[in-house]
Parts: sequence; C-alpha cells; structure tokens
Amino acid sequence: MAQHTREFTREDGLRVRVLRSSRRTRTVSAAWRDGTAVVSIPARLSLAEEEDWVAKMLERMLSRRARTPAGDAELLERCLQLSKRYLGGRAVPTSVRWVDNQQRRWASATALDGTIRVSRRVRDMPGWVIDYVLVHELAHLLADDGHGPVFKSFEASYPRRLEAQAFLAGVSWATDVAAPGATPGPAPEGWEPL
Repeated sequence: MAQHTREFTREDGLRVRVLRSSRRTRTVSAAWRDGTAVVSIPARLSLAEEEDWVAKMLERMLSRRARTPAGDAELLERCLQLSKRYLGGRAVPTSVRWVDNQQRRWASATALDGTIRVSRRVRDMPGWVIDYVLVHELAHLLADDGHGPVFKSFEASYPRRLEAQAFLAGVSWATDVAAPGATPGPAPEGWEPL
C-alpha cells in the first residue's frame, strides 16, 4: 500500500496532516488525532482536488467542534496529550474540568490532589490558547516554586507561549480595563495573565 503524508500548520495554529493512500479509492475522511486534524484522501486526487477536500473537511470538523465543546473527559485527554508532547508525560492530572466560578483567572491547579479547573470563559478561545492555559496549569503540577524559574522552564516548553500570553492579556484588557463604563488605562501593577 502506497501512502504519502503532507503536514502543515495553518495561520490559526491548526495542525493538519493529509494522508494520501492508494488503498483509498473513493472516500475522503477526517478525524482528530492528538490535536491534529488528519484528512485521508485517495492517492489519485490532483493537488487542486486535495486542497478543495482538505478545506471542506476542516470546515466540517471545526464547525462540529464549535457546536460540541469539549467535555471534562476530552479536556483530561487533551491535558494528557499536552503533557506527553511538552512535558515528557511527567504531569498527570487526576481530573480536569470546566468551571463557572472563575471570573478573575483563566484556570487553576492544585498540585496536592492533581486537579485542574479551567474557566468556561476559555472554552471558545482558539485551540492554541486553550493548550497554553492547560500547559501552564500542568507546569504548576510539576513545579513547587509558584511562577519561579522551575515553573517557567516547564511553561517555556509550549512553543506558542508568548503569543498565547499576549492573546490572554488582550482579552483581559478588553474585558477588565476597557469594559463599557470603565476608564481605559494601564493594567494594574503586578498584573499577570494567569
């Protein structure tokens, strides 16, 4: 069976893998694997047909994902995959769940019992931002120095860390500082995005 693979990352950070297979003759399918959108197509398709099918399948996948946000089980699985990819699998949370009671934090972790709680405000953010928030909390499960050097070394393993921090800072500024009726100004002294 001849199979060819092409991988790329879109501008929005979505990782995509296109699998061309000579065994696949008519159908096109798509699935999420380890946070990557995998689109399987027949090997005989032209490059133009591949581009059309990949765009169509990604649109379907993202639309479906938007309608059915990840539940707690999916969030835990996502954390385990991120731990494996960026932290050598060392951070193993006992539970990860969405919560409604965090209005001033994006998420929190309790190293003592291995739990992570993620604000529902994060749920509709881009996947790469959610991944950063999760890696940040996973780092807290490993480091006991707050936001010190050990913690920062773990957190720095996430490649889009700075971009995600900037995104979260912008959201915080827009909702906290520039909210209707508020006087725009600098962030409070000592403010951190997480």
